[in-house]
Amino acid sequence: MIDTDEFAARTTPYRRELLAHCYRMLGSVDDAEDLVQETMLRAWRGYRDFEERASMRTWLYRIATNACLNALAHGSRRVLPSGLTGPATNPERIGTDADTIPWLQPMPDVLIEPETTDPAAIIAARHDMRLALIAVWQQLPPRQRAVLILRDVLRWKAGEVAELLGTTPAAVNSTLQRAHATLADRKTEEALITEPDDPAVRAILDRWAAAFENFDTDALADLLKAEAIWEMPPIREWFTGRATIIRLITTQCPSQAGGARMMPIRANGQPAFALYMKGEAHSIQVLTATPTGIAKVVAFHGFERFEPFGLPKTL
Repeated sequence: MIDTDEFAARTTPYRRELLAHCYRMLGSVDDAEDLVQETMLRAWRGYRDFEERASMRTWLYRIATNACLNALAHGSRRVLPSGLTGPATNPERIGTDADTIPWLQPMPDVLIEPETTDPAAIIAARHDMRLALIAVWQQLPPRQRAVLILRDVLRWKAGEVAELLGTTPAAVNSTLQRAHATLADRKTEEALITEPDDPAVRAILDRWAAAFENFDTDALADLLKAEAIWEMPPIREWFTGRATIIRLITTQCPSQAGGARMMPIRANGQPAFALYMKGEAHSIQVLTATPTGIAKVVAFHGFERFEPFGLPKTL
């Protein structure tokens, strides 16, 4: 008979990091939560045969990684609009929601940040969840993705990864080299990311929220960098350039002063806002913020994206 309390005591401390791991693999908070549940179920079923030949943490990661690889074998990679086509040029005309596309989803920091007060540990955990990084990882084949995350993020040894995947350390190292070569050709805005606790960035974010709530497009324009990017899944079109983005906001998000509310949150280790329009959930904005302005906004539309943050549909 399995001791339920013992099993819970030994596995529960790893749930948050397993959720982060599954999210890095899958790019979906919904799927990651399902896979963590599946991991715990598989662990429960196999707990009697767990012989302590590996640590509990290693054993759970082995189960979770294989569950993710099985899921990826039957699904499509998660994407952002910029991963599908080039930028659109007419913000006055955008298409309908493309709900059939498996879009990347934002991950609330509150669900996965380590329960520690160590600033270095928190910053490291945030870095490996950056939206741009998750998006580029999704372009790797599943096994390359698994090897990259296990080796570069979790710092597993090649032999440990080889044992998990049923291969050799030499094959693991070769797979990692191919993953690095693939990612070397893909640019992310990682270099632009600044910690949101930086006073200059905090001031930019406060002004951004106030500009939206006052529907002050001049102020928004002042805060956007000249070559800023705006994406809004599940809409396929995305836009680049300050003037084009302001046209988009003006024509597609008509509002008035006092008609919007911006609630500060955190997602993917980045500053974010939950935007409510006339009291209704509108979008989760994940920002690439710098001390000199906003370089990128990914606005995830739809109330379903508010739910993982524990936010209501209406205010």
